[in-house]
Amino acid sequence: MKAVKIAYKPVGLVLGAVSGMIAGAAFKQTWKVVEGDDDAPDATDEDRSWRQILLAAAIQGAIYAVVKATVDRSGAVATRRLTGTWPG
Repeated sequence: MKAVKIAYKPVGLVLGAVSGMIAGAAFKQTWKVVEGDDDAPDATDEDRSWRQILLAAAIQGAIYAVVKATVDRSGAVATRRLTGTWPG
């Protein structure tokens, strides 16, 4: 394994945590716009409909995937600029 890949591992972990926080905040704001409710439903919320539960899960998954891909790609591009080597 290349040294850049090994050195990038902790950076990737930090970027993953940051992307999770960003995605969580973005989802919370998006849910306010979509449903007008501050509290997104959990799968076990008895008083929420299937529609609300599945819509929330789909929106949350899409936002998380886009944010994670954006942050991961940006980290890889920055690593290549700094080291001249792609970390992946």
